Amino acid sequence: MAHHSAAIKSIRQDKVRHARNRSQRSALKTLTKKVLAATDQTAAEQSYKEVSSLLDKMARKRIIHPNKAANQKSRLALFRNKLAAKAS
Repeated sequence: MAHHSAAIKSIRQDKVRHARNRSQRSALKTLTKKVLAATDQTAAEQSYKEVSSLLDKMARKRIIHPNKAANQKSRLALFRNKLAAKAS
């Protein structure tokens, strides 16, 4: 148990940050599944925009590594493009 008030405050802040980060990671997983579950091009495009924006925000805030965000965006874009190729 921490004895200094600064350490106690740090622990309290870490709990809040941890909860916020977990929430955002969960939202990211949900949006990613939504993109992969899309059957038509317009739904995939809309979902991709949402997940791409969230990935950029998370990378900017260092919740995930920027390279991981770029990798996930790239993989989802490939899926979206394959779906578009099937449609046309």
